[in-house]
Amino acid sequence: MQLAKRHTISVLAFDSMAPFELGSVVEVFGLPRPELDVPWYDLRVCSLERGPMRAVGGFTMTAENDLEVFAAADTVMVVAVPNVRGDVHPEVVAALRSAHDRGARVVSICSGAFALAAAGLLDGREATTHWRYAALLQQRYPMIHVNPDVLYVDGGDILTSAGSAAGLDLCLHLVRKDHGARVANAVARRLVIPPHRDGGQAQFVEAAVTEPAEDDAVARAMAWALAHLTDPITVADLARQAHLAPRTFIRHFNRQTGTSPLRWVITQRIMASLPLLEGGTMPIEEIGAAVGFESAVTFRHHFTRAMKTSPSAYRRTFRANAS
Repeated sequence: MQLAKRHTISVLAFDSMAPFELGSVVEVFGLPRPELDVPWYDLRVCSLERGPMRAVGGFTMTAENDLEVFAAADTVMVVAVPNVRGDVHPEVVAALRSAHDRGARVVSICSGAFALAAAGLLDGREATTHWRYAALLQQRYPMIHVNPDVLYVDGGDILTSAGSAAGLDLCLHLVRKDHGARVANAVARRLVIPPHRDGGQAQFVEAAVTEPAEDDAVARAMAWALAHLTDPITVADLARQAHLAPRTFIRHFNRQTGTSPLRWVITQRIMASLPLLEGGTMPIEEIGAAVGFESAVTFRHHFTRAMKTSPSAYRRTFRANAS
């Protein structure tokens, strides 16, 4: 649903924080992107502290905005907390509650979920955080349904993600929700990262960093699948392209990607459908067939499950916000 005006985003900085997650937010939302020809975000870095703040790595930074500005943004983001076992500052808690009560979109990355939890915003909801902190988050806040096995959870008005690179996945997801797949893909290309990783993908992927192979069997199967999305694709088909037995292929695929082969194929088909829904008049049934779903019913089922809205509603909302 492409935004018709500039959307303000605030992110909270604090003394002694690690800069990666904050830098990810600045990189995605803070850089001007005139080439995209859409109203880009107005990012405001905020802090409770006054004056210079130390950052991990031996440098200092100063935020220009306070908690009042933080609470007033359209989207408020907390990318970490100073201590996952300590109390969140009461003024930060109050700012988060004020923002949510006003109707702002509230987002956490990594241990930032502890701040949302302290504000009571995650009670009764599914949420995630870095896998290292998931058990502690569940222990400290038992009313939350903590899911440690996903990259991010989109609850509509509240979104949470795992740590480090998963924060980039969530930031791109927000861009995709606000501006559509074309814009999100362009941002991903500028970042030199994959345009989409399914939020339900596993956080911890065994052997995530491996020795490069001259002939990557899983990558070869993926490339073949992307070139044949409109055709029926089975695990046996993918395994054949990889020159592996199906069970061996499934094991290798899951180890390298954190998801199953067929779930990955479904995700690629849904992502391929987004530009067609955003930019054309093709009927829903034809779009489903064009990206490889066997029927309109199957397309609607998988789309709604992944995007939390129907294909028709996605098209209507995107066009209404773009006008």
